[in-house]
Amino acid sequence: QVQLVESGGGLVQAGGSLRLSCAASGRTFSRYAMGWFRQRAGKEREFVAAISRSGTYKTYADSVKGRFTISRDNAKNTVYLQMNSLRHEDTAVYYCAADSSRIGYPGTGMDQYNYWGQGTQVTVSS
Repeated sequence: QVQLVESGGGLVQAGGSLRLSCAASGRTFSRYAMGWFRQRAGKEREFVAAISRSGTYKTYADSVKGRFTISRDNAKNTVYLQMNSLRHEDTAVYYCAADSSRIGYPGTGMDQYNYWGQGTQVTVSS
């Protein structure tokens, strides 16, 4: 089992940047594919980005491709989401999630992730 704690959210102006972090408990972090999801007000939770166990494979939602970068540091049990060129529509609660079963290319579906953090609010002012 793994516990996930997100940090780094906040208020930023449009065009600005933020870096989210997700710290995981336990000694088996490298055995989990990791993902970031977000939930905008009144909307369903949606996929943002994911990274494979070793960091070799990454995938992004079309809406953030070229602006967001996911990375991980297995020595620090942490996954990051660097968000650049932020837009008002990026305003959401951002969640990190861990997938203990997938090997290789990371999944994009919520049902593929079995551990979730509590979320961190990102607000982009226009």
